[in-house]
Amino acid sequence: MAKTTYAMGLISAIAASTSLSQNHSAHADGPFNFPPFSSSPAANVPLPSPAPQSSSPASSPEPSAPKPRNDNPRTSSSGFDPEALERGAKALREITSSSHAKKAFEVMKKQEETRQVELQARAAEFKAMQAQAETERQRVIYDEQKKLAQHQAQTKSQMARYEDELARKRMQAENEYQRARNQELVKLQEESSIRQEQARRATEEQIQAQRRQTEREKAEIERETIRVRAMAEAEGRAHEAKLAEEVNRRMLVDRANAEREKWIAAINTTFDHIGGGLKAILTDQNKLVVAVGGITALAAGIYTTREGAKVVWSYVDRILGQPSLIRESSRGKYPWSGLFSRIKDTVSHSDKGSSSKKGNGFGDVILHPSLQKRIEQLANATSNTKSHQAPFRNMLFYGPPGTGKTMAARELARKSGLDYALMTGGDVAPLGSQAVTKIHQLFDWAKKSRKGLLLFIDEADAFLCERNKTYMSEAQRSALNALLFRTGDQSKDIVLALATNRPGDLDSAVGDRIDEVLEFPLPGEDERFKLLKLYLEKYIANAGMRKSGLFQNVFKGQQKKIEIKGLTDDIIREAAAKTDGFSGREIAKLMASVQAAVYGSETCVLDPSLFREVVDYKVAEHQQRRKLAASEGGSVQN
Repeated sequence: MAKTTYAMGLISAIAASTSLSQNHSAHADGPFNFPPFSSSPAANVPLPSPAPQSSSPASSPEPSAPKPRNDNPRTSSSGFDPEALERGAKALREITSSSHAKKAFEVMKKQEETRQVELQARAAEFKAMQAQAETERQRVIYDEQKKLAQHQAQTKSQMARYEDELARKRMQAENEYQRARNQELVKLQEESSIRQEQARRATEEQIQAQRRQTEREKAEIERETIRVRAMAEAEGRAHEAKLAEEVNRRMLVDRANAEREKWIAAINTTFDHIGGGLKAILTDQNKLVVAVGGITALAAGIYTTREGAKVVWSYVDRILGQPSLIRESSRGKYPWSGLFSRIKDTVSHSDKGSSSKKGNGFGDVILHPSLQKRIEQLANATSNTKSHQAPFRNMLFYGPPGTGKTMAARELARKSGLDYALMTGGDVAPLGSQAVTKIHQLFDWAKKSRKGLLLFIDEADAFLCERNKTYMSEAQRSALNALLFRTGDQSKDIVLALATNRPGDLDSAVGDRIDEVLEFPLPGEDERFKLLKLYLEKYIANAGMRKSGLFQNVFKGQQKKIEIKGLTDDIIREAAAKTDGFSGREIAKLMASVQAAVYGSETCVLDPSLFREVVDYKVAEHQQRRKLAASEGGSVQN
C-alpha cells in the first residue's frame, strides 16, 4: 500500500512537470516555478518579463549582471535543483516497468468511484433534507389549519353561548313580568277576601251584639224572678225555723231536766248504799274483820303467786335453760325449744357433710391448705375420741382478728358431731362476784349434752390473763380459778377451745391445759381469691334470691337481682393481689361494700370498673387504718 501511494505521488509529480514544460520553457539558469519540486522560497513569485530588445542594431549590448557563485555543482546559478525531477522520472520508469502499475490505476479508479458514491450520498441526503423540509412545511400548514378550525369552533361556541344567554335573559324578563302580574292578581284577590271577611265579621258582630243584649235582658228578668222567689222562700224557712227552734228548745230543756234528775237520783242512791255499807261495817265488828282479812288475803295471794312463779321459773331456767354467758349455741335455750328447726338443721348439716365428704371443701371456711388439713384431722380425732369414750383434747386458736377462728371452731364441732356453744371473755368481768357461779352453771349445763359440747371462748385473754397483773380484780381472779378448777382434769364431755389475738397474755396454768395450738395467719393470695369468689357468690350473685313470705312480697315488693357483667377470674385475682394483708372478715366487708355500691347505682349492675373502684377505696382505707394503728402503738410505747 505504501508503494502504491508513493507511485501515485510520482505520477502526480510527473504530470505536473509535464504540464509546466508545455507552458513554459525551462532554462538551467532561470527560475523554476514548480511548487512540488522547487526548494526556493520564491516559487510563487511571477517570473520577470524579458526586457524588450532594442530595434536599433547599433545599440551596444548592456553589460550582464554578475552571476552568483555556485558552490554546488548540481544546481544552476539561479538555485534550481534538477535532482527531484530526475528522481520523478526514475520513479516513473520504475512504475512503468513495475507489475503494480495496473493496480495503481485501479486504485485511482476506485478512489474516483468512491468520490462518486459520496457525491450520490450527498445528493440523497440533500433530497432527504428537501423531503423533511416539505414535511415540516405540510405540518406547519396542518397546524395553522387546525388552529383556524379551533378558532372558528370557539367563535361559534361563544356565539351560541351569547345567543343562549340572550334567550335566558329574555325568558327571565318574561317570567319576572308574569310573576309581577300574578302577585298583583293575588294581592287584588287577598284585598277582596279581606273586604268580604271584614263585612262578614261586622255583620256577625252586630248579630252577636243583638243576641247578647237579648240574653242580658233575659238574665235580668230571670235574676229578678229568682230573687223574688228566694226572698219568699227565705222568709218562709225563717218563719218555719223560728217555730221549730222554739219547739226544739223546749224539748231539750225537758230532756236535760229529766237526765239531771236521773243522775242525781242515781248518785244519791249509790252514796246511800255506800254509806249504809260503811256504817254497817263500822258498826259491826265481825264484818269489819272479815273485810280487812279478805283484802289482805287478796294482796298476799297476788304477791305470793308472782314471787312463786319467779322462783319456779328461775329454778326451771337454771335446771333446763341455757346459761346467760352463752352467746350462741347449736342447742336450744330449753330442751323443747326449736325442735323443728334443729331437725331441719340436722338434715341440712347431714347434706353438707355428705357434700364435704365428696370433696366440696370445709364448708364456708377458707383456710390455708395445711391448717385446713390439720383441723380436719382434729375433727376426725375428736369424733373417734367420742365414739371410744376417751377424754377430749383442749385447743387454742390464735392469730389476727377476722382470720376464721370462730367459724373453724363451729365447723370443727359440726364435723366431729358435737354440740357447739360460744361465749366471750369480755362477758365475765361485768358479772363481778357472780362470775364464779355463772362459770360453774356453764360447765354444769355443758355436761348435760349427750353428744358432747365444744365450748368456744372467744377473746379468752379478757379474763384468762396472768393472775399477777395489778389491774386484775379479785372477781376476775376468782373466775379464772373457777375455770382452771373445772378444766383441771381431762373431760369426756367438754372440748375447751380458746381463741385469742395475744396468746402471750394468757395465764401459764391456762396454757398447761391446752393440748393443741393452732395458728390462724392472714389469708394468702389463693385464699383471698377463694374468699372473694365465695362472698361474691353469697352477697352478689345470690342477693335478692331469698325466699320471703306472702306478706313480705305484698308490702316490700320484689327484690331486685344484681346483674354481673364482665367480672372475670382475672379481675378477681387482681383484687386478691391488691388486698394483701386483709383478713377474712375484711374481705367479707369489702364484698358487702361492693353490694352496697351496686344497690346505690341506678342500673343495679356490677361491672369491672365499679368493682375496681370499691376495691381501691377499701385498700386505701385498710392502709390508713394500719398507719393509724402504728402511730397509736408508737405513742403508747413513748
